[in-house]
Amino acid sequence: MSVKIRLRRTGKRNAPAHRIVVVDSRSPRDGRFIENIGLYDPRAKIEQIDLARADYWLSQGAQASQTVGGIVKRARDGASLYDRRLQREAEERRKAEEEAAKLKAEAENKKAAEAEAAAAAEQESAGDNGGEEPAADEQKADGNPAGQEQVDDEEGEKKKAEDKTDQQAEG
Repeated sequence: MSVKIRLRRTGKRNAPAHRIVVVDSRSPRDGRFIENIGLYDPRAKIEQIDLARADYWLSQGAQASQTVGGIVKRARDGASLYDRRLQREAEERRKAEEEAAKLKAEAENKKAAEAEAAAAAEQESAGDNGGEEPAADEQKADGNPAGQEQVDDEEGEKKKAEDKTDQQAEG
């Protein structure tokens, strides 16, 4: 006779509950059983099993189903489905808080960078030296000394004016 430890369905329709039973492998799921050694309610996350009796039957050669094997393992470790659910929820909460903190830090860094850029732009528009004329030794971005371009423009305008007067005098 081959003996198995498996679940026997009890409960109402759409409200499953199971008993953990030792059965002859040839009997149907909800048929005759040798011994009732616990219960399992997946909706309420309740797992109760008599480990001494489960160990006895396993030592006698009984084969546990996959689900019953998991229940026995959790019972030996002192954990339950409810504990695992709480741990999973706590882990998800922790990850969500870390993500929120990360997003908040990024937003603060972005805001600080924008404020710094605005301050730099304001300072640049007001002038670095408080509105004074640029010093003669300062270089512009194009490599000309400060004010040099203005002098060249004035000389060019004077030349143009002279050329025009010369043309008018000739013509």
